[in-house]
Amino acid sequence: MTIDNKHLVRYSITDMRNFGQGKGPGNPHGVPGGRGRGRFRSRLMEPVILLALKKQPAHGYTLLAELENFGLGNLDPSMLYRLLRDMEARELVTSAWDEEQSQGPPRRTYQITPQGESTCELWQQHLTHQRDMLQAILDTF
Repeated sequence: MTIDNKHLVRYSITDMRNFGQGKGPGNPHGVPGGRGRGRFRSRLMEPVILLALKKQPAHGYTLLAELENFGLGNLDPSMLYRLLRDMEARELVTSAWDEEQSQGPPRRTYQITPQGESTCELWQQHLTHQRDMLQAILDTF
């Protein structure tokens, strides 16, 4: 599976524009670490979720812990659940109620689909390309 260059360039430019360059309250000059950093981080949530679900099905709070392991912690859980609903609508994941729990109310368990596994491979290609571009920039410093 491949990603066409037009697709990569579009995301590359968008990601770099958004990475730490947000202008707004408290960051009028677009200094690194600004509001755009959140958009960059939120774009990384999808591949991390797909990677976690490739290992095994999981509940939302397990996925929150996995995101934290990748430096994407301190998220509002509603943000994760909105993304999971979107991923389910795009047929990247499925969910089912876990009725077999011994305590508490039933919870949703999420599982990756074949389409989600293909998308995970595309993410690997995309992120490898991003890493190579950033490394080329860093090598010039």
